[in-house]
Amino acid sequence: MDNYAIIFDMDGVIAHTNPHHTEAFKQFFDKYNVDYTMGEFEDHMYGKHNDYIMRYFFKRPLDDAEVKKLAEEKEALFREMYADHVVPIAGLPGFLDGLKAAGYRIGVATSAPRANLDFIIDKLSIRPYMDAVLSSEDVTAHKPDPAIYLKSANLLQVQPSNCVIFEDSYSGVSAARNAGAVVVGVLTSHTADELPPCKRYIYDYREIGIDDIANLLTSPDA
Repeated sequence: MDNYAIIFDMDGVIAHTNPHHTEAFKQFFDKYNVDYTMGEFEDHMYGKHNDYIMRYFFKRPLDDAEVKKLAEEKEALFREMYADHVVPIAGLPGFLDGLKAAGYRIGVATSAPRANLDFIIDKLSIRPYMDAVLSSEDVTAHKPDPAIYLKSANLLQVQPSNCVIFEDSYSGVSAARNAGAVVVGVLTSHTADELPPCKRYIYDYREIGIDDIANLLTSPDA
């Protein structure tokens, strides 16, 4: 299956980070007296790039240097809070073993900063599985733009249509669909009704196997 690839988003797809991001953002925004609601977190935080998040919630002009400083502060707080809680989504290690044994190329493509990506995949000891690893720093256009998935497919030397992408957010699913890939929705942060249409939905990787991946890639109506 070396002409096919499986690409994972990270937050909510490799690890269930969103509750910890939420708590980190609460503490961070409270420090700066920034108002927020949980509804705003769902609509304007999950799956979004920090440039967007900071400018939306602070509701005042921020230059690039200030956005970078604020984002780095928040992400350092997240990593500190999450360090003792990093576990994979259920079934992920075995699923990765199966993909690798079947000859699939595997990548991670996330809107998170490189520091978070390195932190999580190394905590989970899954870097050896990965043939391509991309973070927010690797593209200038962010999800729902398909740039990061198109670049990941290119690095994996496969056509985007020969990729299965696992995503959990509205902007992420949109990016994967915009890239022309087959999309599996991971329901850690949203219900299926809250996401754009996906070929399949799972709660964790115990619900999908290697045969399912082959069917998704080779059967138009899978």
